[in-house]
Amino acid sequence: MNNENPLRNEIVTQDKKAKKKNVPASAKNKTLLATPYGLWMAAFIIIPLILVLYYGLTDGNGNFTLDNLTLIANPINRKALWLSLKLSVISTVICLLLAYPLALILKSMKLKDNSFIVMIVILPMWMNFLLRTIAWQNILEKNGVINTILEALHLPALNIINTPTAIVLGMVYNFLPFMILPIYNTLAKIDDNVINAARDLGANGWVTFKRVIFPLSMPGVISGITMVFVPSLTTFAISTILGGSKIVLIGNVIEQQFQKLGNWNTGSGLSLVLMVFILVSMTAVAKYDKDSEGTNAW
Repeated sequence: MNNENPLRNEIVTQDKKAKKKNVPASAKNKTLLATPYGLWMAAFIIIPLILVLYYGLTDGNGNFTLDNLTLIANPINRKALWLSLKLSVISTVICLLLAYPLALILKSMKLKDNSFIVMIVILPMWMNFLLRTIAWQNILEKNGVINTILEALHLPALNIINTPTAIVLGMVYNFLPFMILPIYNTLAKIDDNVINAARDLGANGWVTFKRVIFPLSMPGVISGITMVFVPSLTTFAISTILGGSKIVLIGNVIEQQFQKLGNWNTGSGLSLVLMVFILVSMTAVAKYDKDSEGTNAW
């Protein structure tokens, strides 16, 4: 036994040395593979954010100021921000109510080829974003498809275009796939044995959904909510096309500051405030997901 221990220790030592020699080469390969992505992030994410931060906290002469941030308190900007938050929440809730049942149906179909499901969901997204939105403008306008059908049926016309309802419809149509895909991917990973076990223990369909399926699908729900809420809050193209000049969201205010007025300082300041709202909402949603984890266990 005394002779075996030194030999065993020597083998373990040599094995550790061999592993240490292999780690740097593997790490270098991973670093080289990640370099293009790092350059991409630096060029198109980090540098633009630094520029927005710089312009948002300085005036036209480059002096530090917080006046650009306080402009959010302006009645027009405050109203636009509140309306943006309101419509974004409504659109996110509608997307969730539509996407979750559809994801459950897709899971129950038990298709072997998931790529077909993904293709069906993202098929509308192959068309240009602006073209899809303009199509809705033609559908909702006074002489559009809907009112033409209603007129043929001798029913009163609907005045939807240039209203918040039209903007919500545009948001739901454009961002619904971003809610469906993460929820479906999460539901598809739930083992059917877990669901069957709940039913064997006497749980009905509603209890199984409440205690098992929905808690396990929360990561997909949280991801979907984030992916829909953020673009809905920052959009300006949808509100411009479907809302006209009558409805102004915070995205329209920022877009006007950059493109029409050329005031990068004010536009960047308002963008920073909007980023704070986005980060706070994402943190709150993530915290809720973390706090609720495991609370619905049997």
